[in-house]
Amino acid sequence: MAEPVAPLGARPGPDGTTFVVTSGVAERVELCLFDGDGREADHVDLAPVDGTWSTTVAGVGPGTRYGFRVHGPGDPARGHACDPAKLLVDPAARRLAGELTWAPELVAPGVDSAPYVPRSVVVAPPPEPVARLADPRPWDEVVAYEAHVGHLSARNRLVRREHRGRYAGVADPAVLDHLRRLGVSAVELLPIQHFISEEQLVADGRRNVWGYNPLAWGAPHAGYASPGGDPCRELRAAVAAIHEAGLEVWLDVVFNHTCEGSLGSGPILSWRGFDNADTYRLRTGPDGTVVDDDVTGCGNSIDASSPRVRRLIVETLARWVTEYGIDGFRFDLASTLLRGDDGPRPDAPFLAEVAADERLAGVRLVAEPWDTGLGGYAVGGFPPPWREWNDRYRDDVRDLWRGGPVGWSRTATRLVGSADLYGGHRADPTVGIAAVATHDGFTLADLVTYARPTDGAHDQRSDGAGLDGPTTDATVVARRRQRQRALLGTMLCSRGVPMINAGDEMGRTQGGRADGYTLDPSRWGLPWPEADWDLVAWTAAAVDLRRRHQALRHARWVEPGDPTITWRTPAGTPFGDDDWNGASPPGLCALLASPGPDDATVLVLLAPSEPADFALPEGRWYRALDAALARGVPPGEPPVTGSLALGAGGFVVLVDQH
Repeated sequence: MAEPVAPLGARPGPDGTTFVVTSGVAERVELCLFDGDGREADHVDLAPVDGTWSTTVAGVGPGTRYGFRVHGPGDPARGHACDPAKLLVDPAARRLAGELTWAPELVAPGVDSAPYVPRSVVVAPPPEPVARLADPRPWDEVVAYEAHVGHLSARNRLVRREHRGRYAGVADPAVLDHLRRLGVSAVELLPIQHFISEEQLVADGRRNVWGYNPLAWGAPHAGYASPGGDPCRELRAAVAAIHEAGLEVWLDVVFNHTCEGSLGSGPILSWRGFDNADTYRLRTGPDGTVVDDDVTGCGNSIDASSPRVRRLIVETLARWVTEYGIDGFRFDLASTLLRGDDGPRPDAPFLAEVAADERLAGVRLVAEPWDTGLGGYAVGGFPPPWREWNDRYRDDVRDLWRGGPVGWSRTATRLVGSADLYGGHRADPTVGIAAVATHDGFTLADLVTYARPTDGAHDQRSDGAGLDGPTTDATVVARRRQRQRALLGTMLCSRGVPMINAGDEMGRTQGGRADGYTLDPSRWGLPWPEADWDLVAWTAAAVDLRRRHQALRHARWVEPGDPTITWRTPAGTPFGDDDWNGASPPGLCALLASPGPDDATVLVLLAPSEPADFALPEGRWYRALDAALARGVPPGEPPVTGSLALGAGGFVVLVDQH
């Protein structure tokens, strides 16, 4: 029987700590152990077996700081970057200590980099696997909330000052109570894998806030821990508190690139120094030298066709699950992980290995299904049980509410799950993550305020209701806020999995910036002091309406003659070919019958650009949502019968409870 494969990284045990790394090109791998004064106190050689290098060191336990030095080929022109002068972070480190200091020594060959590099830290994993949320909701009941650790609590005065912007702030009752009242079911955290700021940002006096620049895939970012605190323990406590509140925790993970930049000009910090050619996608340049095949726009791109790379990624995912209780992952630029020689492959080994790992069974898997390379747009290309960000939904719904040429046919397709993208090969509409705004681009408030980004970013399909930028004109402000409610209402009344961008329910702005990755949370975080609490209540009512009525989240594709949905014109007649494809009527009515036990019929009325007078079917129709009502529908309002007039920009949901 074959010996069990030792897990990567440092693992303490009764005989000391076992260290395991991989490299197919190394000639010698040294473990460097540091004493309490930070001095390089001991060196131990690792023994190789088929590219896996390991050693067990007696007397070494949790808290020990360490790094590696790798001897081997160091010719960047041939794709190699081994340099024993470089102290390397363990690619499977569970924790890092210390700050990275940008210096020429990180790149220059033969010059010691140890004074400038964080140390890996030996961490004892929990004695038993940490439980995930005990009773997760089915996909059709999920409402996700995309949030940044720092932005969530940095400006919340109810959170203890020392906890703001940190793991403890995410778990603070003031934050969790808000999420519970809002009604979301899962918190998706922007990257918490230990990351660094790019050299140019540091030189400019800025920092990378979002975290899409990882140095250690499996180590919680130390900057989110309390000063001098243990990021592993504090993250674990935060996840437990979020679970106690009944919410799932998903992580936005960055496995498509690293912080090491481009070969030859970027720093040698970890992966590159172990085995550059087996870690990154490479190609031969015009002059015959090897260069990065960059399909991420970040200087390098991970080569997940490498078995060693896949092993590291899968083990890292499993650790987030078993050591922290993480319930799901959103994979940044996931197409990169499917790439072979000819672009993303639906039969990529990465997909098969994730599916085969029992530790990942039942974990939510969400892809950002594109990258920047040729053929990288892979929407609809990820197999079950993967879900995907649906950018077509975002674009078409934005166009709808700014009066763009989206048309009713495409609108209806988006409202019921985007069968044109997924319907031929996926079981139900929950494959698509439907969002009108995310971290990447305008916030919802900026989407209805600015005609174009103030930072020169690409077009956002935005519209400022006739003006560009903030205004005190009460009429324009009212139109903008109504459009915010209409966008949120449309998303929360669509089939698929809605995702709220944190702070959009409060009216958060980035001052018209579409690329906010450096914005300081203490200024640009969730606007707790000046939040639009009416919008918060309106959003919570929309989330609750979705929860109560399966008609709004039916996990089934619409088929011809489907009894659960009827499309009607404002005149009350069924939509015909001319209505879909010819001179469109001014509004659309979706008559939705519930397949579930709530026994309700729901009418969703949309009049994005022109006023429309809707003839209503027979019944006792109670207004549940109205984008024209900032404070929501007044309690005790009598039922609506006969017809209902909507002004331009109107969005209304009516319910007949039978």
